[in-house]
Amino acid sequence: MFDLARKIAFVTGAGSGIGAAIAEAFGRAGASVFAADRDRPAVETVAGGIRAAGGHAAAIELDVADYEACQRVAASVHAQHPGGIDILVNNAGIGCVGTVLQTEPSELDRLYAVNVRGPFQLSQLFLPPMLARKSGVILNLASIGGVVAVRDRVAYCATKFAVVGLTKAMALDHAADNVRINCICPARVATPFVEARIREYPDPEKALREMCASQPLGRMARPDEIAAAAVYLASDEAGFVTGAAFAIDGGLSAGK
Repeated sequence: MFDLARKIAFVTGAGSGIGAAIAEAFGRAGASVFAADRDRPAVETVAGGIRAAGGHAAAIELDVADYEACQRVAASVHAQHPGGIDILVNNAGIGCVGTVLQTEPSELDRLYAVNVRGPFQLSQLFLPPMLARKSGVILNLASIGGVVAVRDRVAYCATKFAVVGLTKAMALDHAADNVRINCICPARVATPFVEARIREYPDPEKALREMCASQPLGRMARPDEIAAAAVYLASDEAGFVTGAAFAIDGGLSAGK
């Protein structure tokens, strides 16, 4: 396992799914984890599990689209750790189904606020101490829908392509400061959110088979498989990796 001992990490969307898996994996790797989510009971459970396993974690209630809330949380974290955090994981995100003709402008605004502005403003708040000490990692969760288009997901793809662009631009801007900035681009992952959406289909078993068959490996990814990549990218072993859009897609983008 890659070592994150003595690292301080802040993970958004950590109440379930990929975010919870990343927070837990960071805890096992030795990091002290601030686990943030809108769902306070869920993120309290995740943080409690990390502590029960011998790790260090604190739960924070946070809506990443609320800039004033982000400011308050960042100020609180910096009061506890004046030197700043070592790792920021911008994982919180939401989705929307529809073509450009089926998507309301308000839906696009909602996705943009969470998926793009959230990582942007948290990066603004947590980056300065990293620059001051010439060390840090920012990891954004994009999507394979930020690398290749996905049908009926126009707003989601627009925001995830923006996350990839944001990642690459920030990586170039701050490479000389030794702050590494990357993003992970998963295909479908078997999270509680995805499983809940599948249950809404008239034939959930058929929907599951079709979703799995759409990926060359014939299945969805597991959250822990995404978390394993996050641990690597956050670790010193990935010291020469910045500006990468790290696809974990079961071969979906191969040849595209």
